[in-house]
Amino acid sequence: MSSEQKILVRDVEASVVPIGTKVTLQKGETAHITQSLGGTYTVIVNGNMFRIESKDADALGIEVVATPVSTTTATGPLTQEQLEKKVWESLKTCYDPEIPVNIVDLGLIYDCHLTPAGENNFKADVKMTLTAPGCGMGPVLAQDVQNKLLSLEPIDEANVELVWDPPWNQGMMTEAAKLQLGLL
Repeated sequence: MSSEQKILVRDVEASVVPIGTKVTLQKGETAHITQSLGGTYTVIVNGNMFRIESKDADALGIEVVATPVSTTTATGPLTQEQLEKKVWESLKTCYDPEIPVNIVDLGLIYDCHLTPAGENNFKADVKMTLTAPGCGMGPVLAQDVQNKLLSLEPIDEANVELVWDPPWNQGMMTEAAKLQLGLL
């Protein structure tokens, strides 16, 4: 695991990994970035692991970069099929803070359904699970999924439900995920 050292330039809210409790990391503390995927940062401060949201990257001295997601084509709004593809691309930018694989390839997304909610507007319903039922990061990851979906202009409502049936297992991961984690 590589680690980039940063000094916090301001106080910043972070989530304790893996329990999800919100805490404030103090300006001047040394943070070792262990993962920076999907716009969030997993850091170790004083021997403890935390997740810092992309909107707070400036606390690490990193420029906050907005990544607009195009939801139109040259001929107008996306079709539902095109939007579904964008939704899955967006979900692939969500990462478990402890595992360097996106939640789609980990097999954590069980279902994603778009329902028209007016002219060129949609409601997204997602069923997802976690690698372990007791993981306190569940609400944090669910919120990340919801935020990614709501960032897509035609999606006006996003509901994310954590489910436990069927229980997650390593067989649900894609071949690419297994390869990346050294399981093949």
